[in-house]
Amino acid sequence: MSAAVNDPPAPSYYSDEPAGFGSAVARWVIRLFIGALLIAIVLVGGTAVRVWQVARISDHSPADAIVVLGAAQYSGTPSSVFQARLEQAANLYDLGVAPMIITVGGKQPGDLYTEAAAGKTYLTEAGVPAGKILAVEKGSDTLESVGAVSDVMHDLGLSSAVIVSDPWHSLRTRTMARDDGLEAWTAPTRQGPAVFTRESQLHGITRETGAMLWYQITHYAADFSYTAGQ
Repeated sequence: MSAAVNDPPAPSYYSDEPAGFGSAVARWVIRLFIGALLIAIVLVGGTAVRVWQVARISDHSPADAIVVLGAAQYSGTPSSVFQARLEQAANLYDLGVAPMIITVGGKQPGDLYTEAAAGKTYLTEAGVPAGKILAVEKGSDTLESVGAVSDVMHDLGLSSAVIVSDPWHSLRTRTMARDDGLEAWTAPTRQGPAVFTRESQLHGITRETGAMLWYQITHYAADFSYTAGQ
């Protein structure tokens, strides 16, 4: 009876990599990605909620000044967005919220008038005494405008301001003013293109969520273009 012939053993290959190492790394990468995505969702969602919450606040507490953030003007005539802000400021002045109004904003290349000057003219024509309006003719974005107002107010010994802008702009302007050392709260307009439709409201919240996150991360302005009719 002949002995069975065994097949030669298959060659073995040696690897320094532990079994399953590649799949373990892949799992960790996936977990990190999901974790980062969840953090981003919470951060963006939380900021959007804060934008919405502060937009609903209209604080009429007494202040040293009412500050109106500038917007587009055309040959000295405020746009509908700017008019809505100015009318709100005039209403607050009539209510005795503050003894003066500060308009702020520079001008774009080719403009003859600054936003601040156009705003002051509009308010005086609306019945606010010219001597109670201070035009700060500086600022091409929110950060520059708030900084210019803060500097002037500090120079005048003023420390508190109620800020008037669009509702969705309130959180960012208030944050910037407080970062500049002012006691600041907001009383936004409730009229104008920024609040006309659900579409414009959603656009405003989305826009300001991105701008607020950018400011918090970089402390730079991020005034994205406004698409509602002006």
